[in-house]
Amino acid sequence: MASFVAPCTLTAQHPPTHHAGTSHADSARRWSAGAMAIALGTRAQPAAFGRTATEGYLTQPMLFGNVQLAGGRLQAVGTLNLEGWTLGRGELNPGGYGEGFIDRRHPHTYLHEVMLGGMATRGPMATSLFAGKGFVPFGSDDPMVRPFVKYPVNHHIAQVMERVLVVGTLRLAPVALEVARFNGDEPEGPSDWPNAGRAMDSWAARLTALTPLGVELSASAAHVQSPEFATGEGLDQRKEAASLRLVRPTGTLRYAMAEWGRTREGNARKADIFSFSSWLAEGMVALEGVELSARVERTERPEEDRLDDPYRSVRPLLDFNILGRTRWHIVTVNVGAPPVRWGRLQLTPFAEGAWLRPRATTHPTALDPEVFYDASQLWMWSAGIRLHAGVMRPRFGRYGAAQLGRG
Repeated sequence: MASFVAPCTLTAQHPPTHHAGTSHADSARRWSAGAMAIALGTRAQPAAFGRTATEGYLTQPMLFGNVQLAGGRLQAVGTLNLEGWTLGRGELNPGGYGEGFIDRRHPHTYLHEVMLGGMATRGPMATSLFAGKGFVPFGSDDPMVRPFVKYPVNHHIAQVMERVLVVGTLRLAPVALEVARFNGDEPEGPSDWPNAGRAMDSWAARLTALTPLGVELSASAAHVQSPEFATGEGLDQRKEAASLRLVRPTGTLRYAMAEWGRTREGNARKADIFSFSSWLAEGMVALEGVELSARVERTERPEEDRLDDPYRSVRPLLDFNILGRTRWHIVTVNVGAPPVRWGRLQLTPFAEGAWLRPRATTHPTALDPEVFYDASQLWMWSAGIRLHAGVMRPRFGRYGAAQLGRG
C-alpha cells in the first residue's frame, strides 16, 4: 500500500518503498525522480449527437522530480507532461471543458511545472519564496493525485495551473498562508508559453489549517485577468473556493474531501456577467487490498460555440457571449485492484464508471443538452492500468512552507 505512487490513488499520499533518489547522511542534498502513465479505454454512452464513442489512450504520461540542497533550504521541482503527444484530440470526458475542448479533457503543456525557491525555518515558523511555472495557490489538489482517472467537471473552477508565478508562503505551526502573483492567460496548446506582456497581472491567496484531528481546512480566492483572451481584452474571473480534506495511512477510511467553488466572470463595468458554481464530495476506503472510491459532483459550466468537431469550441473567442449554462450532476465510482510490482515498475488495474445528468439552467436556451446528446442521462465506463516507476510527490502545487505534513 505505502509504495503505490500512482497519481490517482490516495496511496500516492504516503512515502513509497522504492526510491529513485539519494540522500546524504546530513540531508544536505536529496533528490527523487519518477514517471507515470495510465493505459486507458473509455466508452461514453451516448456522447455528442447521441452517438456512442469508444476510445483508448495513454493518458497522464509524465516525468517528475525534485532536488533539495542545503538541508532543504534550496529546492527545485519539475514536471514534464507528454499529453501533447498522446492526447492530441483530447481525452473523452463528458462534462469536461476548458482551453477550447468540450466533453474532452485538453492535453496539458509539455513543461507542466518548473519551480525554484528557498525556505527558512525558525521554531514553529517557516517562510518560503518560489518562482517559475507551476500551480497557483488556489482551490483543491489537482485531480491527478486523487483516486479517480477521469477529471471532474469543476477542474477549471477549482484549480488554476500552468502559469508563470511568484508565490510566497508563511507557515506558523499548523496554519499556512500562500500569496501569489501570476499571468492570467491560460495555455492555448501543449507547446504554448505564457505571454510576457501578461506577467503578474493576476493574484491568488490560500489559507490552509491542519486541525488536531488531521482534517485540513482550506479557503482561497483569486482574481484572474482575461484567462480566455491571451492578449488581455477578455472577461476577468473572480474565484472563490473552500474545502476540507482528510487523509489516513491506515484503517478502512483512507481519504475524504469536500469542496465548494465559484467563478464569476465580468469586466470593469459589470463584475458578474456570468457565474458558475460547483459542489463536490469524494472519498476512498480500502478493503483487503482493494480500493473503492466514490465521487458526487454538481457543477455548472458554460456552453460555447462549437466547431464542426462537436468536441471543440471556437478559439480565440470571437465575443463574450455563451450559448447557455448547463448544470451537471455526476456520480462516479472507481475500483482499484491490488498493485502488481515488477522491479521498480508497478501496475495497478482499475475500473471506473460514471452516471451523468446534464440540465440547462435557463429556458429557452440555444443548447439543450437533452437534444444535443439525444438522452436525459449519460453513462461513461473506463478501465485500464496505472503504471508508475520511482517516486511521486505526495501533492502538487504546494511549495516550500506550504507543505503542512500528513499527506
